Amino acid sequence: MTTALQTHLDTKATHLCYCWAVTRSDGVTLGFTDHDQPIQFDGIAFMPESGLSARALASTTGLSVNNTEAIGVLSADAITEADINAGRYDGAEVTTWLVQWDDPSARKVRFYGTIGEITRASGGFQAELRGLTEALNQPQGRSYLKTCSALLGDGRCGIDLTNPLFTTDFTLTADTDGQHFTLALFPTFNDQWFEQGQLIVQSGAAQHLRGVIKSDRIVGDTRQITLWEQIKAPILAGDTLRFIAGCDRRAETCREKFSNFVNFQGFSDIPGSDWLLSVPRSDGANTGGSLFR
Repeated sequence: MTTALQTHLDTKATHLCYCWAVTRSDGVTLGFTDHDQPIQFDGIAFMPESGLSARALASTTGLSVNNTEAIGVLSADAITEADINAGRYDGAEVTTWLVQWDDPSARKVRFYGTIGEITRASGGFQAELRGLTEALNQPQGRSYLKTCSALLGDGRCGIDLTNPLFTTDFTLTADTDGQHFTLALFPTFNDQWFEQGQLIVQSGAAQHLRGVIKSDRIVGDTRQITLWEQIKAPILAGDTLRFIAGCDRRAETCREKFSNFVNFQGFSDIPGSDWLLSVPRSDGANTGGSLFR
């Protein structure tokens, strides 16, 4: 809390309001306030009459999750149903301030977290806001699995996804339904090269949205790509798409497709469950040596 805000609170006659900043996954930041006039600070304009409000913050000690809810009205000027359906608010960052409305420099952050589940009904929406302790509920440490635990392109993997061997851009020549894409052949990429990879929209109404590739097949003189889920925004002729190679996290794929076995994060030589049930056999060596050659 700033000294100015504490001094204002000590007067017992306060001029306070709440301000919310929502930063979406595509980098767009929107500001809202429950005051009746616009307020501006940190380069953000917090607009009134936006129909957005928040319930009281439930805060606890220990590692329990702090949470609250934001309730708002869908509107064409602020939060639209199309943007919610497209997933632009999934995981969006939210910061809430208590602000002296006639001196915005006197303020205090009351909440910082992300948007969780969003429900919509009767022209409005209700968004779950998850606090910073939510991340502490995630599993920590390494799992001992045969498959790789790294994500393609992250720090442990080390693959450069800007490498043209693993990424390509394509400009559509026809409209799509957002899930099925029939494209001209990419001559340098084999069949199923992009399976389990990503499609990222680079331009158009669906810019910055992405989907996971379910199948990638060469059929005749075309390449047919299908996503697991439809991108819920128009993807039309002239839009540019980026395709990123897929990885099934097997040791063979890491070695042969990406030439990156030195960074493989799995344990490919762990015996399977059948080994646990095995017994000595009279026709086996039974020397106690390595099971692998």
